[in-house]
Amino acid sequence: MTSTPHTPSSPAPATSPVIAGLLLAAGGGRRLGGRPKALLEHRGRLLADHAVATLREGGCGPVHVVLGAAADEVRARAALSGCTVSVNPEWTDGMGSSLRAGLTALAGTDADAVVVLLVDQPGINAEAVARVRAAYRSRTSLAAASYGGERGHPVLFGAALWTDIAAGAVGDQGARSYLRAHRDAITLVECSDVAQAYDIDTAEDLAHLE
Repeated sequence: MTSTPHTPSSPAPATSPVIAGLLLAAGGGRRLGGRPKALLEHRGRLLADHAVATLREGGCGPVHVVLGAAADEVRARAALSGCTVSVNPEWTDGMGSSLRAGLTALAGTDADAVVVLLVDQPGINAEAVARVRAAYRSRTSLAAASYGGERGHPVLFGAALWTDIAAGAVGDQGARSYLRAHRDAITLVECSDVAQAYDIDTAEDLAHLE
């Protein structure tokens, strides 16, 4: 009887982590005369469209979007096909409520981490998103873009941190209090050579839009 040599099976290929994108686009533009930021235009397209494309081109998926001010108009005009869209009814309370809404929508998905981007920062591009995304190591990862040594967006939160981050997200602070308390755990990713971290907050800031 001839025996058949045993050939060890090859190890299963490592599964790539799922890094979602989260766009916070609920702001009403109070200092812009009540012009919702998601509907401002830059280089021929809405800021919402620009930011969704930035997340996707930076390697994030799926993409979740949190709307608030003029949510129905943003849905009608923006190219959000393929995105999971949440509407934050408490958007007037500040960015913290939108971050909570976004993390709540992501809870229970298969995402290992999320990269968070703000709709009013069109100077942040796909390369910055890709760099921060590449800082993922585990579901406890915490990373942020850095501009000349100053922490900024986008930021990456491993899924194991979402509950604690959401608990501290109040007012306009977003995740700032959490990030301050865990500054030693943050991997800073320098992005000043490829992106600019300005905000569109006031009428003067509109000069950044083309």
